[in-house]
Amino acid sequence: QVQLVESGGGLVQAGDSLRLSCAASGGIFSSYAMGWFRQVPGKVREFQAAISWSGGSTYYADSVKGRFTISRDNAKNTVYLQMNSLKPEDTAVYYCAASRTTVAGSLPYDYDYWGQGTQVTVSS
Repeated sequence: QVQLVESGGGLVQAGDSLRLSCAASGGIFSSYAMGWFRQVPGKVREFQAAISWSGGSTYYADSVKGRFTISRDNAKNTVYLQMNSLKPEDTAVYYCAASRTTVAGSLPYDYDYWGQGTQVTVSS
């Protein structure tokens, strides 16, 4: 069983940056593909970015390409989401997720474990 704990959320202004972290425990972190999603009340959980087990492959939602960067440090059992040029529409609860596959997809059911989420609020 893998436990995921997100951190790094907060209140920022439009144009600012934040780096989210997700610390994993209870499993072999380096064997999991990892992803980041976000969700606002009343809407479905939305894919943001994913990274393969080795970090060699990454992909992004079109809405965040060029602004967000996903990375991982397998020695620290941590995945990151660097978010730059934040916009008010990026306001959401951000979740990290782990997949038992080595390269995960962009749908929530591609993932097996989820964190509790961290709130990101971007003011205009």
